[in-house]
Amino acid sequence: MEFDKPVTGGPCWTELGTDDLEGAKRFYAELFGWRPETDPRQEAGGYTVAHLGDAAVAALTPVYQESQPVAWNVSFAVTDADATARLVEEAGGTVVVGPMDVFDVGRFSVALDPTGAAFQLWEARAFPGAGLLNAPGALGWVELATRDTGRAGNFYRTVFGWSAESSEWYTEFAVGGQQFGGMADMGDRFPPEVPPHWLPYFAVEDVDDTAEAAVAAGGVVRAEPMTVPDGPRIAVLTDPRGAVFGVFRAEEKG
Repeated sequence: MEFDKPVTGGPCWTELGTDDLEGAKRFYAELFGWRPETDPRQEAGGYTVAHLGDAAVAALTPVYQESQPVAWNVSFAVTDADATARLVEEAGGTVVVGPMDVFDVGRFSVALDPTGAAFQLWEARAFPGAGLLNAPGALGWVELATRDTGRAGNFYRTVFGWSAESSEWYTEFAVGGQQFGGMADMGDRFPPEVPPHWLPYFAVEDVDDTAEAAVAAGGVVRAEPMTVPDGPRIAVLTDPRGAVFGVFRAEEKG
């Protein structure tokens, strides 16, 4: 990701919906050094913001209904959630929640792209999104896995104005000339029952050490650490409740 703070049209936040909130707090605190703070208001429903230092970097929330999978979700920053929701539907997507106000912090919506991948819209008010991106322990890349890359690519370019640079096996997305994520064809790498989805990748200082730490804390290595040709070292992990996320080696700055 080529920016360290949210920009319009780019990923600005990521949330875990889990059926074991206390376990998630412990796991991710051990893995990334997060400091979780749960909103004490009853109407907040246990919403927990994870911090690195003073910066908010992610959220952990209880699942709110039995049908909700234990999974990470990705939010994209917009200036007008209602107008963007209308554009989502015009482009062939589906709005499934909202848009709705979240206290005084922002306006929020959940949508599905035409291939079935869920994502979220965030219109910031008091809360702009992540206070830190692309640094160790923070969100640093997002990746769409889909079974129709052509249709998905056209949809996101229409809705968010992204540019795309494609190779034979991967597409990289950018907003305002800054890369932030990519797209891959699911092909036969996933069982048929796994839906298209967005996967967050968190930056870490050492991918191999993080994978070992995840296993020691009760997680599972889904994809062993590997170095992408002309790219970073990455791994795909699951937490103890099965939520999938990626990690990659943060580039040294300076």
